[in-house]
Amino acid sequence: MNDDAGFTPEITAFTCIYCAYMAADTAGALRHTYPATVKLVRLPCTGKTDIQYLLEAFEQGADAVYVVACSLGNCHHVRGNERARARVARARDILASLGLEPERLDIFFVSGGMGAPFAQIAQEMTQRARRLGPNPLKGGKRHAGRTHPDSLKADEVSPLGA
Repeated sequence: MNDDAGFTPEITAFTCIYCAYMAADTAGALRHTYPATVKLVRLPCTGKTDIQYLLEAFEQGADAVYVVACSLGNCHHVRGNERARARVARARDILASLGLEPERLDIFFVSGGMGAPFAQIAQEMTQRARRLGPNPLKGGKRHAGRTHPDSLKADEVSPLGA
């Protein structure tokens, strides 16, 4: 639990270009607000949400990550949202095995006209991250045998990343 009232969580939201991104647009058109610290990543379909994307968002400092997909049974790519749901579940298991709270990651299902629920989801995830506190991976800490690039000396970095 976090007691720091000044903590402003950074959130990454993966959205499909159909229902989820349209819901974000609808939220704006209807003047439903959500925190500016929620960064949207548009995908052709949430079925393209790879577990690696979810984990890398945490590795890059996100305090919480969520996926917003089309309503179940109404995916523009038939079953993309179901694939996303399975990948989020797997990624939550991986987070738990790494010692991070799996509640930092979630998935939600909306249709394009659901601007108010889209904004509520962003607010809910921000509050959840605030309760959980800052991502312990922030600050260039080592994770999974990898070192934060900023901690390397100039002669340790190959220009091609090899």
